[in-house]
Amino acid sequence: MGRVVKFCSVSKMDNLRYALKVFDTIPNPDAFIYNTIMRGYLQRNLPRNCILVYSEMLQEFVLPNNFTFPCVLGACSDDYAIEEGKQIHAHVLKLGFGLHGFTQNSLIHMYVNFESLEEAKRVFDKMLNRDVVSWTSLINGYVHSNRFHEAFSLFERMKEVDVVLDKYVAASMLSACTGLGSLEQGKWIHCYIEKNGIELDSKLATSIIDMYCKCGYLEKAFQVFNGLHYRGISSWNCMIGGLAMHGKGNAAIELFKEMERKMVPPDNITFVNLLTACAHSRLVEEGRYYFHYMTEAHGIEPRIEHYGCMVDLLGRAGMLEEARKLTDEMPMNPDESVLGALLGACRIHKNMELGEQIGKRLINLDPKNSGRYVLLANIYANAGRWEDVANMRKLMNDRGVKKTPGFSVIELEGVVNEFTAGGRAHPEAKEIYAKVDEMLEGIRPFGYVPDTEGVLHELEEEETENPLNHHSEKLAMALGLLKTKPGETLRISKNLRVCKDCHQASKLISKVYKREIIVRDRNRFHHFKMGECSCEDYW
Repeated sequence: MGRVVKFCSVSKMDNLRYALKVFDTIPNPDAFIYNTIMRGYLQRNLPRNCILVYSEMLQEFVLPNNFTFPCVLGACSDDYAIEEGKQIHAHVLKLGFGLHGFTQNSLIHMYVNFESLEEAKRVFDKMLNRDVVSWTSLINGYVHSNRFHEAFSLFERMKEVDVVLDKYVAASMLSACTGLGSLEQGKWIHCYIEKNGIELDSKLATSIIDMYCKCGYLEKAFQVFNGLHYRGISSWNCMIGGLAMHGKGNAAIELFKEMERKMVPPDNITFVNLLTACAHSRLVEEGRYYFHYMTEAHGIEPRIEHYGCMVDLLGRAGMLEEARKLTDEMPMNPDESVLGALLGACRIHKNMELGEQIGKRLINLDPKNSGRYVLLANIYANAGRWEDVANMRKLMNDRGVKKTPGFSVIELEGVVNEFTAGGRAHPEAKEIYAKVDEMLEGIRPFGYVPDTEGVLHELEEEETENPLNHHSEKLAMALGLLKTKPGETLRISKNLRVCKDCHQASKLISKVYKREIIVRDRNRFHHFKMGECSCEDYW
């Protein structure tokens, strides 16, 4: 065992080193003893040593048993030992443990950790008896890989076989609801938690608040938050962050002040959310104040995320020179998020000179991110530099950089409907397109004129033969109007920034159809009501 011991420092060994000394005196250790040593290493976060013990066990011709594989597979997962994990899976099958429940769950967990979800699914499908761990592991894998539709599909199967929902799968599915903007499913899970007395720990409470915030139901998020017997730092941060993304900067500041009154020490995430709230609400002086306050009052030194928030705050407000100066004076090198915030501000305020400088720098720093090319191309287009726009397209093609496809989703009667620009895959596409035409004709008397400026060069937006009329959120909105009762709120989630034309159209549609329309885009929420937007055209 000496060659295994040398990989482990004595300070981490604790009582294990004494166990190893005893192990060395045993002439023919059996599987039970090898398993004990492996568990000792795994419990002390030394997975590589665990794998080495397993290898030695095989060299000594000691056959593993049903307790061996969960341990060594867990070690492969923790050590991200993909090849060893695959080899041990082969041993599992060869030795006849392929249908052992604990081993199968360990295989699913390992493949999920390796992001090999197809392999995890194959193991899952072969199981004769699945427990809540089996379902939770695979659902977690889909959620963490942003494969939310598959997570929902698996969750529906889980409910059909009456597997008891626990707090872990509840938290995962709430994350899936958040990712897709599925409010009705989120409500169902929240109701299940309450009815079945599932322990509402800090993580689960935060997941519920986050789901309501990101599904556009801020009032319910506040209700849950206010009803908590204990509010941990994560709950406060989540609620402040929710107010930030809904553009309620002053409310976020008031909640932060209440947090201080309750003697809850803020952390760096608190101030990221607070500064973001200031940025989305044009609270420049307040943002400057809290940027310094975090260090002076709480001893929290600004991290790169805080500088990014300040650059965003100043840039959105048109203070581009001050924002640029801040990037130059930062104690660390500005990263992609900081420079991206400045580039976005250059686009908004049509500062071609600074935008070109920052854009080129950002593309060199982050060459695979399509959004960087998109922003710079649109800055060129606003300046009428069409040759440079063409060159940017060519550079993307030469480097194999694909722009992010745009899509929007709307949940109706528990079903999540997804649309792409110009897409006709929905079974009611004919009726939807007719409704879009009706919507746009209905808002023309109220001043709607399609914003064609820049349509030909909007690389990021959803380009089709008729890009303005058939952007994905317009299609989602049309289905919502077709399928809901007058006066009901429409909630739409979108993966890209809302374009100017859709923003203007949404304001007028909310007025003509007397609806509140809540749209979550990549950056924030827009609450359209009676012809106005909560962002006050500041996004």
